[in-house]
Amino acid sequence: MKQFLYSLSILCLVVSCAGETENTMTVSGNIKGLKKGTLYLQYVKDTTLVTVDSLEIEGDGNFTFQTALKSPELFYLYLNKKDNNDVNDRLSFFAEPGLITIKTNWNTFDTKAKITGSKSHEKLQEYQKVMSKNNLRSLELIQMAANQNAQYGQQELDSIELLYTKKIKRNYIYAINFAINNKDSYIAPYIAVKEIPDANIIYLDSIASVLPANVSNSKYGKELTKLLAKKKS
Repeated sequence: MKQFLYSLSILCLVVSCAGETENTMTVSGNIKGLKKGTLYLQYVKDTTLVTVDSLEIEGDGNFTFQTALKSPELFYLYLNKKDNNDVNDRLSFFAEPGLITIKTNWNTFDTKAKITGSKSHEKLQEYQKVMSKNNLRSLELIQMAANQNAQYGQQELDSIELLYTKKIKRNYIYAINFAINNKDSYIAPYIAVKEIPDANIIYLDSIASVLPANVSNSKYGKELTKLLAKKKS
């Protein structure tokens, strides 16, 4: 009897894995506190948000999605809590083959998510952490200039504008250097085409020139090639 149960468990494992390939991504996790809702797995195709799969959740907030990837790229989880409020209902993660685990809460769905299993996403978070601080400082400078109670003179306004311009330039420099220093990551071309597409062609070309074949042939690598061709035409 034990031998039969063991053989049955092996058979179930083989069957469950039969559809998987080296390009298969499995996304699983838990949305703490969610009692009822619909979860959607999505990505952008030709500027259109496409739903890959969906799941009705009732009770425990557990979920699992599995799909084949053509290339590592940004995916989204959209949660319809059926509360007529779309705020904080969509989180992004950098999808890649393998097992990715996402744990979050129903009421802080996109802000408190813990995402593990994707090296590309880890790099994306590293980049975003620094850029978030930089952008916060840029916002502070804008608010300073817009403060009607401050009664700045022209010289002071020029000084704030100069600081803002320098901050923006440093943001571009950081993005370019991050992409080049992480050329083996699928994040590199993503930063080029999604974060700094209006950068000088010299710098975009510098990023493209150091990418290994697998990254250059990825979704964002190909988009970078098209972007460069368009700028050069």
